[in-house]
Amino acid sequence: MAKIISISQLKSTFHSVAVGMINQLTDEVYNCLQHYLNDYYSGWTPDMYERTYAFLSSGVKVDAHMEGDTCVAKVYIDCNKLNYNARITGFDVATWANTGFHGGLSVSHQPHVWRDTMNDTLNNGTLINMAVAYLKAHGFNVR
Repeated sequence: MAKIISISQLKSTFHSVAVGMINQLTDEVYNCLQHYLNDYYSGWTPDMYERTYAFLSSGVKVDAHMEGDTCVAKVYIDCNKLNYNARITGFDVATWANTGFHGGLSVSHQPHVWRDTMNDTLNNGTLINMAVAYLKAHGFNVR
């Protein structure tokens, strides 16, 4: 790491590192979400309704950027892509996929798309470990 000689230089350096680190963490969460979205589709094939595959492409990743002194990124399921008719909302579909249902039906394959994504990235410490490794690789002393 270069020698820091002013607060503004420190801020600029840290902002750059923060954006890179958060982008790496965001990629990890997004890739895990995509894995579980694919599992949702490969785990069961409906014979009661025709799939639109809208849920498969509903994952969204917004790259990191600074908002003041806060580094912000997002990974989410865009429920607006999932409105099928007046009775079934995108939120319904996303909720079903996170509670073990396909199209509101209880079947043998019981996905928990968002919960499993969080368990495999955040809850198990993966993101913390990645963040520590990233910061160390960029010259920060992290304990």
